[in-house]
Amino acid sequence: MKKKIKIVAIIIIPILSLGLLYLFTYVPKLSDRHGVVEAKLYLGKADKQPLFVGFGGGDGGNDWSRNYLKGKRDSLNEKGYAVLAIGYFKANGTPKYLDRISLDAIRDTILSIAKHPKIDETKIILFGSSRGGELVLNLASKYDEFKGVIAASTSHASFPALTLYANTSSWTYKNKEVPYIPAPLKTISPAIKGDLYSAYAMMLENTEAVKNAQIAVEKINGPVLVISGRDDDQWPAPEMSEQIIKRLEKNSFSHYYEHLLVKGGHVAPLEHFYLVYSFLEQHFKIE
Repeated sequence: MKKKIKIVAIIIIPILSLGLLYLFTYVPKLSDRHGVVEAKLYLGKADKQPLFVGFGGGDGGNDWSRNYLKGKRDSLNEKGYAVLAIGYFKANGTPKYLDRISLDAIRDTILSIAKHPKIDETKIILFGSSRGGELVLNLASKYDEFKGVIAASTSHASFPALTLYANTSSWTYKNKEVPYIPAPLKTISPAIKGDLYSAYAMMLENTEAVKNAQIAVEKINGPVLVISGRDDDQWPAPEMSEQIIKRLEKNSFSHYYEHLLVKGGHVAPLEHFYLVYSFLEQHFKIE
């Protein structure tokens, strides 16, 4: 019996090892939809409207075009802001996965739409939640056309693509992958169980990788508002948000910046949207 077990182990262990090796070394093919962005513009009646650009998170689709955010869209329009809803994966015509999404394509799409005669292209504000927060911080740190950032339930560094392999970057910039924190083997178990918080916490243990993947938020060309829920159960947003503030402080950031911690979980910032209105009225007041 022991001999049979030994033989089975000799056969199975190499197969499992090869399977894991494949899982962590195989690089998926870049989507043939790479660089495609879905954009929907919602205009108010005013002239020279500041442009509020909204991004969703890791569930994909075009969040800011959905009915559950219609009230916020309409309210922003009534206050004098144009709203641009951007879908960057799992939306119409876009890549299926959050994998090596082109920051350049998103930037070009926004700037093209900002030329609309009713939009003030000198006042472009980016809003992103969760992985969308990570996205807007990356965008604003690389392109100075964006004049303000609101990052909700965000990270301070870039994480891997949301694919089975998780061994590519979520973003590309000038056709190169943006540095990211890799997912170690031990994250497989919590990820399978749906315990994303533990998986992200494990990734953050790699301090050298975190340092390499940190977003250069000090290069943002305008005010920064970060909002996180005190009891976020998806990833450690409050702690990561504080790292954003520490980096801005360390680099003597010349614009306004603040991290607001609110009661609630991962979606709490959307439930405290009056903070966003206050930020906009303070820094992008309608003429």
